[in-house]
Amino acid sequence: MRRLRSPLDGLLRAGFRGPLLTLAAAWVLALALALPGGARAQVHASAPQALPPVLEQRADKLAHGLRCLVCQNQTLAESNAPLAQDMRKLIRDQLAEGRSDAQIMRFFEDRYGDFVRYDPPFKPITWLLWLGPFALLALGFVILVRTLKRRAGARAPLTADERERAARFLDTGS
Repeated sequence: MRRLRSPLDGLLRAGFRGPLLTLAAAWVLALALALPGGARAQVHASAPQALPPVLEQRADKLAHGLRCLVCQNQTLAESNAPLAQDMRKLIRDQLAEGRSDAQIMRFFEDRYGDFVRYDPPFKPITWLLWLGPFALLALGFVILVRTLKRRAGARAPLTADERERAARFLDTGS
């Protein structure tokens, strides 16, 4: 099988190994020095804007009422997932624009469905979610009652021989 050659193979064989490695090291160093500045600029660009205390309370209340779509068992306020951070920023931006809590909740419901709410609304599509546990509890109770009735009805009365044996056992046991 024939190996494909790169243009650098000839240079490396000709003795340019030292200068090429120096050039590569300089290139990596330049990239490493350039990255922290770009990362710093990105952090400042995504830093949340300061809101008045009233709006901060509303943002916190909304973040506690929405589910993190990554974690699913945490609210937006509890989650540290990048998506949750973005969603909290969206809440703050919309509050700064003057939207009401209902409008913000509707925005997230339209975008992600009722699942995004930590307490889904009671409507026909979520009836099973709300009533399912109670229906299962009622079904379990019905099964328990039927099982107990069958056990009570399944016992046949004692025969005369069984009664005599039980009486002897009770008399001799005391």
